[in-house]
Amino acid sequence: MKTEEQIQTSAAGLPPLTTTTERKLMAKIDWHIVPCLCVLYLLAFLDRVNISNAAVLGLQKDLDIVTGTKYNTALTIFFVPYVLFEIPSNLLLKKLHPHVWLSLCMFGFGLVMICQGLVSNWGGLVTTRWFLGMFETGMFPGCFYLLSSWYKRSEAQKRFSFFFSSTTLAGAFGGLLASGLGKMAGLRGYNGWRWVFIIEGVITCVVSFAWYFVIPGFPEDVKWLNDDERKYIKAKLAQDLGKAGHDAHIGFREVLDVFKDYKIFIGGLMYFGQVVSAYGYAYFAPTIINTYGYGGMLTTQLYSIPPWAAAFFFSMAIAVLSDKFKHRFAFTLIPMMITIAGYGILLNVHGVAHRNVQYGALFMVTCGTYSAMPVIVCWFAMNLGGHRRRSVGTAWQVGFGNIGGFISTYAFLAKDAPLFRNGYIIGLSFQCFSAACCVLYLIAIWTANKRRERSMAHGNGQPSLLEEEEGLQGDLAVAYRYAY
Repeated sequence: MKTEEQIQTSAAGLPPLTTTTERKLMAKIDWHIVPCLCVLYLLAFLDRVNISNAAVLGLQKDLDIVTGTKYNTALTIFFVPYVLFEIPSNLLLKKLHPHVWLSLCMFGFGLVMICQGLVSNWGGLVTTRWFLGMFETGMFPGCFYLLSSWYKRSEAQKRFSFFFSSTTLAGAFGGLLASGLGKMAGLRGYNGWRWVFIIEGVITCVVSFAWYFVIPGFPEDVKWLNDDERKYIKAKLAQDLGKAGHDAHIGFREVLDVFKDYKIFIGGLMYFGQVVSAYGYAYFAPTIINTYGYGGMLTTQLYSIPPWAAAFFFSMAIAVLSDKFKHRFAFTLIPMMITIAGYGILLNVHGVAHRNVQYGALFMVTCGTYSAMPVIVCWFAMNLGGHRRRSVGTAWQVGFGNIGGFISTYAFLAKDAPLFRNGYIIGLSFQCFSAACCVLYLIAIWTANKRRERSMAHGNGQPSLLEEEEGLQGDLAVAYRYAY
């Protein structure tokens, strides 16, 4: 006797599942995909932003970069290779397989982190930050590319947000870990900030060896799916996203072809505006909180934890609602409005007497920013059809978006303390810019859908040709419909 779920599967025109149910299959996929990618990116983001914790623990003083913009330059240099190598990294991910490329990059940035704990001057810090950016370049777009290859659009947001929440967990865990490692000051003659880098780098290197065997591949080539499960997943994704085009050649000309679509550029601009706020907070949260006068260095580290933790839960709530209503646009704007309100408070409320109000505004900035970002990335990535357009498009969005890191690293200068008015104005401005780009993207995909509906209505669809070329055309196929 067929189960109710198997009957529904058959009615949906999908291959039968003879050894499991769809619910169990999705749980199996989630277990193989989401946890390992979350740990991977948690460590990547932790190694990227722990310099903010190290700065409060004495890094600037020991390296003689307390005044001027040398510290900001060290933050900025990370983004140069991080932006340049995003697209090549995604192409290598596809060619070398995710478990090889991602684990290799993971070991690389863990090793660099250890070296960062041993630097003795500003030049050494800048050098290690460059190589950190180079090895971390594949983490974020690579993981999103991999995630988008496994789930339907209506299933994706919870997984994307849970993965993206690795950043908020890293922020919270980083503050807690730094407060503990800071107490190791003097051990082996090293100050506390050095141990923050060394211990976290060692952890990353050790995990990278295990993750070589854990990181999954694409649905077409993993070994933990049987033939029935593989056929079912491929058919299910093809119904929602079109043919994957897994074996499509991706060369220089194919990469350039992707950029003939103006929507690709809007996707990068949407994310760009969010990055300015995100890294502005991630790199300078302990510095900002320190001006509120809650206590010493270790107390400041502990006060940096709650806003990150709140952002995690708020982001997941937004993701659940977004998937429930099968809608993305409104769930990009609502968090951005919260962030804008937070910046408004920070710009107008000052002084130690109001420090709790200012601290509360930081919750609004983190909750809003780190909830809008995963929705923007998911919305854009899941509207890209086929391996070719998705691999290039996701890398472009993250790569171009991270140019915002250049701006954020100079947003909060030492001379602007304690008000940091310029930093808050910059964050507020780019939030508004990102919101405008989301509206523009909505108009673009709505226009494309209407144009295709008119074309199909006039008999210009030619389904036989679409079936053959769908994997190469991806979301540019006439039969494809963008999700709002």
